[in-house]
Amino acid sequence: MAESNTSVEVVLRIPGTWSHPRELVEALPADYRLTPEALTMPDGSQVKFDAMPPDDQFAEVFRSSCRQPPMEEELAKVDGYTVNVCLRGAGGSLESARAMLKAGAAIVRAGGAGVFIDNCALAHGGELWLEMTEDGSSDAVSFAFVSIIRGQSDVWTMGMHVLGLRDVVMQRADIEEGGFDIVEVICYLARGDKPVADGHVIADLSGPCFQAFAAHSPTETAGSPMHNPFGRLKLVSIKEIAGRN
Repeated sequence: MAESNTSVEVVLRIPGTWSHPRELVEALPADYRLTPEALTMPDGSQVKFDAMPPDDQFAEVFRSSCRQPPMEEELAKVDGYTVNVCLRGAGGSLESARAMLKAGAAIVRAGGAGVFIDNCALAHGGELWLEMTEDGSSDAVSFAFVSIIRGQSDVWTMGMHVLGLRDVVMQRADIEEGGFDIVEVICYLARGDKPVADGHVIADLSGPCFQAFAAHSPTETAGSPMHNPFGRLKLVSIKEIAGRN
């Protein structure tokens, strides 16, 4: 889990077609307040607020980053967006991730088309974001904030630091040939019932077993919202370890 002295900032970008800041302010749900600097939540906590003009790249980036296809009206709003609302808030735990879900949902309810997350390069249509916020379970939060990337030989996650967790790395063969489900691993870790650290074993009762080895995050992400300060967990098949000995 996250260490208390490790800082994680979650960055959300929410495109909309507001013609004036007043239009956004007046459309916010009750108990939310917006100033040029911050969005104030019903509990009094604040999330940093900024508004950016449109550019010629974001709409296509949003479309290509969606985990599930947004509704056509949401995509049309993204294509014609006039303002990109940027929210920046604390991450590093399941509760702080839920708070950022709620902050993004407030802007979506006020007319936002959807949410793009800098920390994991994932985008979600507005209706799906509201569904995940309403659900609020660890599964919904991990679905919102954790992406899965498939490389030539490995599969890894990006965005687990939003929940205060290490990212996961596995060999593609263990997933594609061994049938081990990395999504189940993500959900298991997000639930936090039994924290997994260096040396721990993760077992599938009907399949393979893996040992977790702690590793550093890639240096190329350092300084970016994608960087995981907690590092990685590389899951290595027990069978592979035995074969080396």
